[in-house]
Amino acid sequence: MKSMKYNRFVYLALAALILYFPGSPSMGAENTKVIKITAKKFEYSPDKIELKKGEEVQLEFTSLDRLHGFSCPGLGIRIDIRPGQENKLKFVPNKVGTFPFHCDNFCGAGHERMTGTITVTE
Repeated sequence: MKSMKYNRFVYLALAALILYFPGSPSMGAENTKVIKITAKKFEYSPDKIELKKGEEVQLEFTSLDRLHGFSCPGLGIRIDIRPGQENKLKFVPNKVGTFPFHCDNFCGAGHERMTGTITVTE
């Protein structure tokens, strides 16, 4: 009877550890490259991003002023960047090249200058 209670305790403790440490190696979080990007009228910072093909990436956006968009059609990614919210986009680049990105939510005169590039290498 005691061993059943002990086994149950061990299983519950392991489950709690897995939930408490979601970035454990078994979940691949340590392999994700995180890039923080700020958006404001009329720029992204950084506006040049370098990645490796096949490497999991998480882009974390912060808007400093208003709603912006981030669209990189060549890589098939897009997100709204809302001020005061977490704006995360996870993806794996699957091709090599230089891909332009831009704001696709009109943010005023100068909106067309809100651009940048993602360069993906082998």
